[in-house]
Amino acid sequence: MESMTGRLLVATPALKDPNFDRTVVLLVAHEPGGALGVVLNRATEVPVADVLGDWSDLARDPAVLFEGGPVQPDAAICLARMRNPVKPVKGFHRVSGAVGTIDLSVDPERLREVIGGIRVFAGYSGWGAGQLEQEIEEGSWFVLDALPGDAFVDRPDDLWPMVLRRQGGMMAAVAHFPPDVALN
Repeated sequence: MESMTGRLLVATPALKDPNFDRTVVLLVAHEPGGALGVVLNRATEVPVADVLGDWSDLARDPAVLFEGGPVQPDAAICLARMRNPVKPVKGFHRVSGAVGTIDLSVDPERLREVIGGIRVFAGYSGWGAGQLEQEIEEGSWFVLDALPGDAFVDRPDDLWPMVLRRQGGMMAAVAHFPPDVALN
């Protein structure tokens, strides 16, 4: 099995789970035992400053918490984009290129010069061994390459159609699929 860590899962119109309707998930881990990701396009109205005050200056607009998924909604996962992805930084775990997770117990002041922005997710999306692969085979997800800015877009509600349109061809046409049409 080839790891899909760092790739995007883009919900297809065939996906029936309302937790993932029109979502874009960045896989932060994919191993034989399962997969873990965060939903990139479900912003809440809760400011990062209300929950993690010390980190709020590093949060990209919109500087709010995001619903990372239905698993452990009280847990926080923080994505960061490094300014210089070559230099190792304590507390940073690379997912792909300059994007990775960051340990929120680290002093954010120590990271101000090396981080270009963060996004904080409440909860995450998780799959057991073989579960994600089965969902992909059933047509629930498109597996696509991520761009470094996908996790930090200013208008997260536009991410689902934006990612599909940039694929071109028939995939771009899916971006215009009506949200209220059910597939059998």
